[in-house]
Amino acid sequence: MIDKQPNGKKARILVADDDASMRSVLRFNLIEEGYDVTIVEDGQQALKAVRAANPPFDLVVSDVKMPGLTGMEVLNAITAQGDDTAVVLVTAFGSVEDAVGALEAGAVDYITKPFRRAEFKTRIVRALEQRQLRRDHRRLQAQVLASSETFVTASPRMMNLLGIIDRIAPSDAVVLITGESGTGKELVAKRIHQKSLQNEGPFVPVNCAALPRDLLETELFGHEKGAFTGAHKTHRGKFELANNGTLFLDEIGELPLELQSKLLRVLEEGIIDRIGGDQRQPVKVRVVAATNRDLRQEVEAGRFRRDLFHRLNVIGITIPSLRERPEDIVLLAKHFLHLQTKDEVTLAPTLAEALEQRLWSGNVRELKNLISRMILLRRGPVLDLADLAEPGQKTKPEPPSKTNPPSLQTNVLRPGHLELPDEPFDLMELEKEIVEKALAKHGGNQSATARYLTIPRHVLIYRLEKFSGESTDSE
Repeated sequence: MIDKQPNGKKARILVADDDASMRSVLRFNLIEEGYDVTIVEDGQQALKAVRAANPPFDLVVSDVKMPGLTGMEVLNAITAQGDDTAVVLVTAFGSVEDAVGALEAGAVDYITKPFRRAEFKTRIVRALEQRQLRRDHRRLQAQVLASSETFVTASPRMMNLLGIIDRIAPSDAVVLITGESGTGKELVAKRIHQKSLQNEGPFVPVNCAALPRDLLETELFGHEKGAFTGAHKTHRGKFELANNGTLFLDEIGELPLELQSKLLRVLEEGIIDRIGGDQRQPVKVRVVAATNRDLRQEVEAGRFRRDLFHRLNVIGITIPSLRERPEDIVLLAKHFLHLQTKDEVTLAPTLAEALEQRLWSGNVRELKNLISRMILLRRGPVLDLADLAEPGQKTKPEPPSKTNPPSLQTNVLRPGHLELPDEPFDLMELEKEIVEKALAKHGGNQSATARYLTIPRHVLIYRLEKFSGESTDSE
């Protein structure tokens, strides 16, 4: 019976063997079963055929001992490339240790010569079935992810944006997502991946701000064994892990200038260079980047490459803040209630009104975290204003002293809860206190402070310079 793929096409199989008679036997047996077969004479040709194949081969059947590249090297290269291609190794010199090693390296089967014709055909069918099971598993994971992480909106602006996202998703164009922290940039990136043509491939997120600069390059591009002190084994970078899928570069504005040029080259050429390596690795990756910075201002300030900005901004998407979509606040609150508890919990009308009046500087993330806290600390099935207060805080915050201006008391300076004194006060001094205490809270780290205050880093630096009257060193 002809083994076809779910799309109705015959399975494509590549056979690599330096023995001409064995190539002929394998080719005849596979064609007899109805497969689409390609044969090559050695590992180098096999790897070249795999990299040029579009779509990828379903299965590679490779001899282990071949001149040039061995079957194990072919297997390792295919695994590193991240293709959905299954590999079966064939050898006349097999042992239990060799078989275990091959399976641990990613082969779906290991066949020892001589073998019977019927046994070989059965092994091929089983290998293709295992490949399909892996694809089905990834598809199921994507469906679960899509059902649990979805956009809940009644905002016309947001629904229009979702329509644009769905139209551009099937392309392979680079996308740049901008918006305030907590608006759902990663959720947009996942939606683009789920609706793309490579949705069966991996979705690999990278937070460029969360990784130390000296580790960021190896995390993105990988390194070879012995490339530097401590490099005890080869490390595959995020680009390789995202091959045939989507790489989400969050906080792209935090990428150091020296790495921006390397990222640009990868975007232009589709080839990566591992640190310490002498072989360039081709990758097929859809890149989606995101930032809460104004990259145009970063370009003008010399902190971001102009050519990289234009390469990333092929398609630009800006997500509105929660303040700009007030019709979604209560809708999202109820959605998070449904996701986070199986109990029947509702919002009191007074609480719903209070939620709509908040400024939500942390956007959807802040709302989600607030609902989580209220669920954990709830006293009954109906959440009301009393549940809105933080632990240890009075339901109604006391007004600040009339003799002193507002200051950073926990229950005073919160969006929607600020009460002003009757007497005049110095706004500049209050702003200075906010910035100084936020900077102290984050150990002097300007980037972390800027994210905490939800302002661009250059705006924070400008304010510090204004307060001190002198230039402030950047990190």
